[in-house]
Amino acid sequence: MDWTQVKLYTTTPAIDIVSGYLISHGLRGLMIEDASDFSDFLEDTTIHWDYIDDDLMKMKECETAVVFYLPDNLQGMEMFRGIRQGIESLRSEVPEIDFGRLTFETEGVREEDWETAWKKYYHPVRVGEHIMICPCWEDCELQPGDIKVVLDPGMAFGTGTHETTRLCMQFLEKYITKDTTMLDVGTGSGILAITALLLGTKSAVGVDIDELSVKIAQENADLNGVGDKISLVWGDLTEKISGTYDVICANIVADVIIRLCQSVTAFMHKDTVLIVSGIIEDRCGDVFAALEDAGLSIIEKNQENDWVSVVVKRKE
Repeated sequence: MDWTQVKLYTTTPAIDIVSGYLISHGLRGLMIEDASDFSDFLEDTTIHWDYIDDDLMKMKECETAVVFYLPDNLQGMEMFRGIRQGIESLRSEVPEIDFGRLTFETEGVREEDWETAWKKYYHPVRVGEHIMICPCWEDCELQPGDIKVVLDPGMAFGTGTHETTRLCMQFLEKYITKDTTMLDVGTGSGILAITALLLGTKSAVGVDIDELSVKIAQENADLNGVGDKISLVWGDLTEKISGTYDVICANIVADVIIRLCQSVTAFMHKDTVLIVSGIIEDRCGDVFAALEDAGLSIIEKNQENDWVSVVVKRKE
């Protein structure tokens, strides 16, 4: 498998928070480039240096960065879009920390080229029993009973290939009926709300903190002929949402799910099904505790690789 090196530039005080954010998106084996650490190492009086390579000395002047590797395939592209989409939210979540420029540098692929480079990997994919995800530039073969979800995700998260999205869609196939209303928190490309509408739900609301995602989601809804049945909101989690819903989806990451637990029950009636995904296995304990504290019980759980998705309802 080929890999792409990515550097995320930040500051020394922000290293732990940025690293935690990347780990919550499923990344492992992070490397830190930090001039202050290297200077401390060189100034260690217990070590005598006879010679230090010139290239190594350049580390004293390097800009702080967290370095990681992504697989050079569609899943890697999907992970990168998810990371890019939420990275700026760290500034508002921890305002006392200077995060620096929070920009990415990729080896071999310019950042601006990622918007289209991933398309060569994106092909029709079956999810669950009867859902076919088809990029708008390709044809796909349908079986009896299939629904076809046509997507052009652009730079929004959600192609249907990542484990977190697939797990959500499998639950939607089970819980959506013609009488349900649906809320999609962190809608990204709109894939979950659109899938729910194509499965028969009578209305769907999608909300995302990224204004570009809201635009892309509407375009995708129009592509699928459900643009008039979806309402899209630009906002942070549920701050601009009202009413209650029969099915709520939140395909985000652990820390944001924990924050969502503080407000989501206001949009749930006694029979509402809440589908939560985007939980890396290492963070299940934290998320499950937050759900418990919010008065919610897990009624179903599914896992694919390191990613976990659960269905929860209000405690009786």
